[in-house]
Amino acid sequence: MNSDTSSRAGMVALVGRPNVGKSTLINALVEDKISIVTPKPQTTRHRIVGVMSNDNVQIGLIDAPGVHLNTKTALNRVMNDNAAAGVAGVDLAVLVVDRGRWTEDDAAALQQARASKAPVGLVINKADLERDKNQLLPTIQAQSAHHDFAFVAPISAKRKDNLDSLIDEMTRHMPDGPFLYDEDALTDRPMRFLAAEMIREKLMLFLRQELPYQIAVEVEDYDADDPTRTYIQALIWVARDNQKSIVIGRGGKMLEQVGRSARLALADWLQTRVDLRLFVRVDAGWPDDEARSRVRG
Repeated sequence: MNSDTSSRAGMVALVGRPNVGKSTLINALVEDKISIVTPKPQTTRHRIVGVMSNDNVQIGLIDAPGVHLNTKTALNRVMNDNAAAGVAGVDLAVLVVDRGRWTEDDAAALQQARASKAPVGLVINKADLERDKNQLLPTIQAQSAHHDFAFVAPISAKRKDNLDSLIDEMTRHMPDGPFLYDEDALTDRPMRFLAAEMIREKLMLFLRQELPYQIAVEVEDYDADDPTRTYIQALIWVARDNQKSIVIGRGGKMLEQVGRSARLALADWLQTRVDLRLFVRVDAGWPDDEARSRVRG
Protein backbone atom coordinates (compact mmCIF):
# COMPACT_ATOMS: atom_id res chain seq x y z
CA MET A 1 0.00 0.00 0.00
CA ASN A 2 1.33 3.42 -0.95
CA SER A 3 2.29 5.39 2.18
CA ASP A 4 4.15 8.19 0.41
CA THR A 5 2.98 11.52 1.81
CA SER A 6 3.39 13.05 -1.65
CA SER A 7 0.58 10.84 -2.90
CA ARG A 8 -3.07 11.84 -3.15
CA ALA A 9 -6.09 9.71 -2.35
CA GLY A 10 -9.77 10.31 -1.83
CA MET A 11 -13.35 9.23 -2.46
CA VAL A 12 -15.69 10.29 -5.25
CA ALA A 13 -19.42 9.55 -5.29
CA LEU A 14 -21.07 9.19 -8.68
CA VAL A 15 -24.76 10.01 -8.52
CA GLY A 16 -27.44 10.28 -11.17
CA ARG A 17 -30.84 9.11 -12.26
CA PRO A 18 -31.39 5.51 -13.44
CA ASN A 19 -29.77 4.44 -16.71
CA VAL A 20 -27.61 7.54 -17.03
CA GLY A 21 -24.42 5.48 -17.24
CA LYS A 22 -22.83 5.63 -13.77
CA SER A 23 -21.97 1.93 -13.65
CA THR A 24 -20.64 1.99 -17.21
CA LEU A 25 -18.49 5.00 -16.28
CA ILE A 26 -17.02 3.34 -13.19
CA ASN A 27 -16.22 0.19 -15.14
CA ALA A 28 -14.52 2.32 -17.82
CA LEU A 29 -12.45 4.23 -15.26
CA VAL A 30 -11.42 1.11 -13.33
CA GLU A 31 -10.92 -0.77 -16.61
CA ASP A 32 -12.73 -3.83 -15.31
CA LYS A 33 -16.31 -4.87 -14.61
CA ILE A 34 -17.04 -4.26 -10.95
CA SER A 35 -20.55 -2.80 -11.31
CA ILE A 36 -23.37 -4.53 -13.19
CA VAL A 37 -25.10 -2.78 -16.08
CA THR A 38 -28.64 -3.31 -17.39
CA PRO A 39 -31.12 -1.05 -19.22
CA LYS A 40 -33.52 -1.37 -16.28
CA PRO A 41 -33.79 1.22 -13.48
CA GLN A 42 -32.76 0.44 -9.90
CA THR A 43 -30.06 -1.98 -11.04
CA THR A 44 -27.56 -0.72 -8.45
CA ARG A 45 -28.63 -1.66 -4.92
CA HIS A 46 -25.39 -1.57 -2.96
CA ARG A 47 -22.63 0.91 -2.22
CA ILE A 48 -19.83 -0.42 -4.41
CA VAL A 49 -16.39 1.17 -4.60
CA GLY A 50 -14.27 0.91 -7.73
CA VAL A 51 -10.59 1.68 -7.12
CA MET A 52 -8.53 3.58 -9.68
CA SER A 53 -4.79 3.87 -8.96
CA ASN A 54 -2.50 5.85 -11.26
CA ASP A 55 1.05 6.81 -10.29
CA ASN A 56 0.69 8.66 -6.98
CA VAL A 57 -3.06 9.16 -7.16
CA GLN A 58 -5.77 6.78 -5.97
CA ILE A 59 -9.47 7.51 -6.36
CA GLY A 60 -12.22 5.42 -4.78
CA LEU A 61 -15.25 5.66 -7.06
CA ILE A 62 -18.56 4.99 -5.35
CA ASP A 63 -21.39 3.73 -7.55
CA ALA A 64 -24.07 5.17 -5.28
CA PRO A 65 -27.61 3.77 -5.62
CA GLY A 66 -30.12 6.37 -6.74
CA VAL A 67 -32.77 7.83 -4.46
CA HIS A 68 -36.07 5.95 -4.71
CA LEU A 69 -39.04 8.27 -4.51
CA ASN A 70 -41.29 5.20 -4.06
CA THR A 71 -40.53 3.94 -0.53
CA LYS A 72 -43.43 1.49 -0.14
CA THR A 73 -41.28 -1.54 0.61
CA ALA A 74 -38.54 -2.13 3.13
CA LEU A 75 -36.20 -2.89 0.23
CA ASN A 76 -36.82 0.61 -1.19
CA ARG A 77 -36.07 2.15 2.20
CA VAL A 78 -32.88 0.12 2.55
CA MET A 79 -31.79 1.24 -0.90
CA ASN A 80 -32.39 4.87 0.10
CA ASP A 81 -30.21 4.31 3.16
CA ASN A 82 -27.53 2.90 0.86
CA ALA A 83 -27.92 5.96 -1.37
CA ALA A 84 -27.36 8.30 1.59
CA ALA A 85 -24.35 6.27 2.74
CA GLY A 86 -22.96 6.43 -0.80
CA VAL A 87 -22.33 10.18 -0.60
CA ALA A 88 -21.38 10.47 3.07
CA GLY A 89 -17.85 11.67 3.79
CA VAL A 90 -16.69 11.87 0.18
CA ASP A 91 -14.17 14.41 -1.13
CA LEU A 92 -16.09 15.03 -4.34
CA ALA A 93 -19.57 14.26 -5.68
CA VAL A 94 -20.07 13.90 -9.42
CA LEU A 95 -23.52 14.28 -10.93
CA VAL A 96 -23.89 12.24 -14.13
CA VAL A 97 -26.56 13.39 -16.60
CA ASP A 98 -27.53 12.70 -20.21
CA ARG A 99 -26.70 15.40 -22.71
CA GLY A 100 -29.72 17.48 -23.65
CA ARG A 101 -31.97 16.18 -20.84
CA TRP A 102 -32.89 17.39 -17.37
CA THR A 103 -35.68 15.66 -15.44
CA GLU A 104 -37.12 15.56 -11.93
CA ASP A 105 -34.91 12.54 -11.29
CA ASP A 106 -31.86 14.61 -12.26
CA ALA A 107 -32.95 17.29 -9.81
CA ALA A 108 -33.31 14.65 -7.06
CA ALA A 109 -29.85 13.30 -7.89
CA LEU A 110 -28.42 16.82 -7.64
CA GLN A 111 -29.93 17.14 -4.17
CA GLN A 112 -28.32 13.80 -3.28
CA ALA A 113 -24.94 15.10 -4.50
CA ARG A 114 -25.31 18.38 -2.61
CA ALA A 115 -26.13 16.46 0.57
CA SER A 116 -22.53 15.21 0.56
CA LYS A 117 -21.37 18.75 1.48
CA ALA A 118 -18.47 18.18 -0.93
CA PRO A 119 -17.77 20.04 -4.18
CA VAL A 120 -20.05 18.82 -6.97
CA GLY A 121 -18.81 18.22 -10.51
CA LEU A 122 -21.02 17.67 -13.55
CA VAL A 123 -20.48 14.89 -16.08
CA ILE A 124 -22.53 15.11 -19.27
CA ASN A 125 -22.60 11.57 -20.60
CA LYS A 126 -23.31 10.36 -24.14
CA ALA A 127 -21.92 13.59 -25.57
CA ASP A 128 -20.86 11.58 -28.63
CA LEU A 129 -24.55 11.15 -29.58
CA GLU A 130 -24.97 14.89 -30.19
CA ARG A 131 -25.28 14.92 -33.98
CA ASP A 132 -24.91 18.65 -34.26
CA LYS A 133 -21.68 19.41 -32.40
CA ASN A 134 -22.59 23.11 -32.48
CA GLN A 135 -25.38 22.26 -30.03
CA LEU A 136 -23.04 20.74 -27.46
CA LEU A 137 -21.94 24.10 -26.01
CA PRO A 138 -25.54 25.32 -25.47
CA THR A 139 -26.32 21.94 -23.88
CA ILE A 140 -23.37 22.31 -21.51
CA GLN A 141 -24.40 25.87 -20.65
CA ALA A 142 -28.03 24.88 -19.98
CA GLN A 143 -27.17 21.96 -17.71
CA SER A 144 -24.43 23.89 -15.92
CA ALA A 145 -26.99 26.49 -14.86
CA HIS A 146 -28.62 24.13 -12.34
CA HIS A 147 -25.78 24.50 -9.82
CA ASP A 148 -22.42 26.16 -9.27
CA PHE A 149 -20.48 23.08 -10.36
CA ALA A 150 -16.81 22.65 -9.54
CA PHE A 151 -16.24 21.51 -13.13
CA VAL A 152 -18.15 20.30 -16.19
CA ALA A 153 -16.93 17.37 -18.28
CA PRO A 154 -18.71 16.15 -21.44
CA ILE A 155 -17.82 12.49 -21.99
CA SER A 156 -18.90 9.17 -23.45
CA ALA A 157 -18.59 6.40 -20.85
CA LYS A 158 -19.40 3.72 -23.42
CA ARG A 159 -16.80 4.94 -25.93
CA LYS A 160 -14.38 6.08 -23.18
CA ASP A 161 -14.17 9.55 -24.73
CA ASN A 162 -12.66 12.42 -22.72
CA LEU A 163 -12.09 10.29 -19.62
CA ASP A 164 -8.56 11.68 -19.19
CA SER A 165 -10.01 15.15 -18.74
CA LEU A 166 -12.47 13.86 -16.15
CA ILE A 167 -9.69 12.05 -14.27
CA ASP A 168 -7.66 15.27 -14.19
CA GLU A 169 -10.62 17.17 -12.74
CA MET A 170 -11.26 14.52 -10.07
CA THR A 171 -7.56 14.37 -9.18
CA ARG A 172 -7.50 18.11 -8.45
CA HIS A 173 -10.04 17.53 -5.67
CA MET A 174 -8.24 14.63 -4.00
CA PRO A 175 -6.48 15.47 -0.73
CA ASP A 176 -2.83 14.69 -0.03
CA GLY A 177 -2.35 11.41 1.81
CA PRO A 178 -1.56 7.70 1.53
CA PHE A 179 -3.56 5.29 -0.58
CA LEU A 180 -6.75 4.00 1.01
CA TYR A 181 -6.63 0.59 -0.72
CA ASP A 182 -3.94 -1.77 -1.99
CA GLU A 183 -2.40 -0.51 -5.22
CA ASP A 184 -3.67 -3.53 -7.17
CA ALA A 185 -7.21 -3.43 -5.72
CA LEU A 186 -10.09 -2.88 -8.14
CA THR A 187 -12.94 -2.82 -5.64
CA ASP A 188 -13.74 -3.03 -1.93
CA ARG A 189 -16.04 -6.01 -2.52
CA PRO A 190 -15.07 -9.71 -2.34
CA MET A 191 -15.23 -11.98 -5.37
CA ARG A 192 -18.31 -13.87 -4.16
CA PHE A 193 -20.24 -10.58 -3.96
CA LEU A 194 -19.24 -9.67 -7.53
CA ALA A 195 -20.23 -13.16 -8.72
CA ALA A 196 -23.67 -12.76 -7.10
CA GLU A 197 -24.08 -9.39 -8.80
CA MET A 198 -23.21 -10.82 -12.22
CA ILE A 199 -25.81 -13.55 -11.75
CA ARG A 200 -28.37 -10.91 -10.71
CA GLU A 201 -27.48 -8.91 -13.81
CA LYS A 202 -28.44 -11.85 -16.04
CA LEU A 203 -31.70 -12.33 -14.14
CA MET A 204 -32.57 -8.67 -14.68
CA LEU A 205 -31.80 -8.96 -18.39
CA PHE A 206 -33.82 -12.15 -18.98
CA LEU A 207 -36.81 -11.58 -16.67
CA ARG A 208 -39.51 -9.07 -17.57
CA GLN A 209 -41.55 -6.46 -15.74
CA GLU A 210 -41.18 -6.14 -11.95
CA LEU A 211 -39.94 -9.62 -11.06
CA PRO A 212 -36.22 -8.70 -11.08
CA TYR A 213 -36.85 -6.26 -8.21
CA GLN A 214 -38.23 -9.10 -6.06
CA ILE A 215 -35.08 -11.19 -6.51
CA ALA A 216 -31.84 -11.46 -4.55
CA VAL A 217 -28.82 -13.66 -5.19
CA GLU A 218 -26.69 -15.21 -2.45
CA VAL A 219 -23.50 -17.13 -3.22
CA GLU A 220 -23.37 -20.08 -0.82
CA ASP A 221 -20.10 -21.59 -2.02
CA TYR A 222 -17.21 -20.02 -3.92
CA ASP A 223 -14.19 -22.26 -4.47
CA ALA A 224 -11.28 -20.99 -6.54
CA ASP A 225 -8.53 -23.24 -5.13
CA ASP A 226 -8.00 -24.78 -8.57
CA PRO A 227 -6.52 -21.98 -10.77
CA THR A 228 -8.16 -23.51 -13.85
CA ARG A 229 -11.65 -23.92 -12.38
CA THR A 230 -13.98 -21.91 -10.17
CA TYR A 231 -16.94 -23.57 -8.47
CA ILE A 232 -19.87 -21.29 -7.59
CA GLN A 233 -23.11 -22.35 -5.94
CA ALA A 234 -25.75 -19.64 -5.59
CA LEU A 235 -29.28 -19.27 -4.25
CA ILE A 236 -31.80 -17.12 -6.09
CA TRP A 237 -34.27 -15.79 -3.54
CA VAL A 238 -37.81 -14.88 -4.62
CA ALA A 239 -40.77 -13.59 -2.61
CA ARG A 240 -43.58 -15.86 -3.87
CA ASP A 241 -44.13 -19.38 -5.19
CA ASN A 242 -45.32 -18.18 -8.60
CA GLN A 243 -42.08 -16.19 -8.96
CA LYS A 244 -40.09 -19.38 -8.45
CA SER A 245 -41.98 -20.98 -11.34
CA ILE A 246 -41.20 -18.00 -13.58
CA VAL A 247 -37.48 -18.02 -12.73
CA ILE A 248 -37.22 -21.75 -13.39
CA GLY A 249 -39.37 -21.57 -16.51
CA ARG A 250 -41.16 -24.31 -18.39
CA GLY A 251 -39.02 -27.42 -18.25
CA GLY A 252 -36.30 -25.43 -16.48
CA LYS A 253 -35.57 -23.45 -19.65
CA MET A 254 -35.38 -19.98 -18.08
CA LEU A 255 -33.02 -21.01 -15.29
CA GLU A 256 -30.92 -22.91 -17.82
CA GLN A 257 -30.71 -19.81 -20.04
CA VAL A 258 -29.79 -17.52 -17.13
CA GLY A 259 -27.24 -20.03 -15.86
CA ARG A 260 -25.57 -20.42 -19.25
CA SER A 261 -25.30 -16.67 -19.77
CA ALA A 262 -23.99 -16.09 -16.23
CA ARG A 263 -21.49 -18.92 -16.52
CA LEU A 264 -20.05 -17.58 -19.77
CA ALA A 265 -19.81 -14.06 -18.35
CA LEU A 266 -18.14 -15.30 -15.16
CA ALA A 267 -15.69 -17.47 -17.12
CA ASP A 268 -14.72 -14.51 -19.28
CA TRP A 269 -14.32 -12.29 -16.22
CA LEU A 270 -12.40 -14.80 -14.08
CA GLN A 271 -10.45 -16.32 -16.98
CA THR A 272 -11.12 -19.83 -15.68
CA ARG A 273 -13.60 -22.59 -16.35
CA VAL A 274 -16.69 -22.00 -14.20
CA ASP A 275 -18.88 -24.68 -12.68
CA LEU A 276 -22.05 -22.76 -11.77
CA ARG A 277 -24.93 -24.28 -9.82
CA LEU A 278 -28.11 -22.23 -9.33
CA PHE A 279 -31.00 -23.02 -6.99
CA VAL A 280 -34.25 -21.07 -6.52
CA ARG A 281 -35.72 -20.63 -3.05
CA VAL A 282 -38.87 -18.88 -1.78
CA ASP A 283 -38.71 -16.58 1.23
CA ALA A 284 -42.22 -15.15 1.43
CA GLY A 285 -42.38 -11.37 1.50
CA TRP A 286 -38.66 -10.77 2.06
CA PRO A 287 -38.63 -7.36 0.25
CA ASP A 288 -41.13 -6.09 2.86
CA ASP A 289 -38.95 -7.11 5.81
CA GLU A 290 -36.20 -4.62 6.67
CA ALA A 291 -33.84 -7.10 8.35
CA ARG A 292 -33.89 -9.52 5.43
CA SER A 293 -33.69 -6.66 2.91
CA ARG A 294 -30.54 -5.32 4.56
CA VAL A 295 -28.89 -8.74 4.26
CA ARG A 296 -30.03 -9.43 0.68
CA GLY A 297 -30.80 -5.97 -0.72
